[in-house]
Amino acid sequence: MLDLIRTYLDYNDALHRRMWESILTLSDEKFVTEINYSHGSVRNQMVHLAGVDGRWLRGLKELPDARGFRPDPASYPTGPSAYELWDSVAQEVKEYAAALDEAALVSTPQGMYGPRWQVLLHMVNHGTDHRAQVLCILHDFGAPTFDQDLIGHLWRR
Repeated sequence: MLDLIRTYLDYNDALHRRMWESILTLSDEKFVTEINYSHGSVRNQMVHLAGVDGRWLRGLKELPDARGFRPDPASYPTGPSAYELWDSVAQEVKEYAAALDEAALVSTPQGMYGPRWQVLLHMVNHGTDHRAQVLCILHDFGAPTFDQDLIGHLWRR
C-alpha cells in the first residue's frame, strides 16, 4: 500500500509542478484576477492548496495547532511568492511520505477519524479537484494547459 500511496503523491506533485510552469507565465494582474468560482483567483486557489495540505500534514504529524496554518493569500501578490509557499509545503509532504512505513500508514493519528492513508489520498483528490479548476482558468487566460490523466503520468514515467 505504501508504494501505491507514494505513486499517487508523486502524481499529484508532478502535475502541480507542471501547472505551476503555466501559472508562472501569467502576469501579476492575471494571477490575482478574481474569478467568481471556488476560491477565486489563481493565487487564492494555490494558497488554499498550500494551506490545506499544510494543515493536513501537521495533523498527520500530530503537531499542536495543526489547524492554525492558514496562509493569507494577500501575502502572496505574485506567482513566484505563492510558488515558494506551495513548494515549501510540497517538499514537507515529500519528506513525510518518504519516511512513512506500512505501520504508520495504517495507523490513525490522534484527533483524526481514519488512518493516514485515507488523509493522504484525500490530499491527492483535493489537489486534482483544484488543479482542474485552475487549469480551466489558465485556459481562459490563454496559458498552456495539459491533460491530467493518471495513466498518462504513469506511462510517461
